[in-house]
Amino acid sequence: MNAPVFEAKSGLVVILGTGGTIAGTAADASDNVGYQAAQLGVAQLIAAIPPLARRALEAEQVVQLDSKDMDFATWRLLAERVAAHLARPEVAGVVITHGTDTLEETAYFLQRVLAPGKPVVITAAMRPATALQTDGPQNLLDAVTLAAEGRVPGVLVMFAGSIHSAEQVRKVHSYRVDAFASADGARLGAMEEGGVRWFAAGPQRGAQPVVGLAHLPQGDLSWPRVQIVLNHVGADGSVVQALLAQGVDGLVVAGTGNGSLSHALEAALREAQQQGVRVLRSTRCDAGLVTASAEALPSAGALSPVKARIELLLDLLSSPVPR
Repeated sequence: MNAPVFEAKSGLVVILGTGGTIAGTAADASDNVGYQAAQLGVAQLIAAIPPLARRALEAEQVVQLDSKDMDFATWRLLAERVAAHLARPEVAGVVITHGTDTLEETAYFLQRVLAPGKPVVITAAMRPATALQTDGPQNLLDAVTLAAEGRVPGVLVMFAGSIHSAEQVRKVHSYRVDAFASADGARLGAMEEGGVRWFAAGPQRGAQPVVGLAHLPQGDLSWPRVQIVLNHVGADGSVVQALLAQGVDGLVVAGTGNGSLSHALEAALREAQQQGVRVLRSTRCDAGLVTASAEALPSAGALSPVKARIELLLDLLSSPVPR
């Protein structure tokens, strides 16, 4: 089926819909939480924003889901569609509408797999399309403006007027409309009355992906099994031992503070290493670097636990460890 085309002027932007709250609806306009995500198509979202009629746009519905249910197969499909559109010379950039729950993971995955030389802008909403003060239309308009500008390549997140990089962005609030922030305050810029003001440089052109798109497995069951465990008061090695029994390939541990671990949990993780399981040490803190040392388990640097998991997944795909 051909994608809907919205005729207008200047650089072409392709909008890929995946569902989420931005496409959600509720029976009551005053209900911002009791809604169903992924109910409206991306063409409907565009039609509800009159300024977009002046833009050169194409729309494609890739999937329609709540992002809490995002999976590897959808990630691969989305990466394929983004790559296909970016390869078209007339396309200035791509916008992806997404749910907020796993947005930061999808953003980081696409950056590390595609390292795009054009802007790929992910946006979303905290309130459904039927809300009295829905935030989706402004976010989508801003995302299209950013993608059409084409100044900064790579995967960016446009949300609540702020521009974030895929590497730094995190969801930091469960309900507010400004739910995203960059670690250590490192947001790239802001959208101000339809214009972009940049604060810092974004991803550099020519960056290399961790693993090429062609090397991604076709089905969910073919991906490495990488799980996240948490250090906390009373943490022992029982969860690690259970995961080892299930045949896990990699483990990311969200340590306390500077990646610190209880003696029992660290001992279990070192045993996992001896059995051939890859381990990365992150922190459950909102931001900050986990320092590396020869004595400690390998550090994930400044990556959050969920992004460290993606890094380990891709690393295992490019250099699997014999088990």
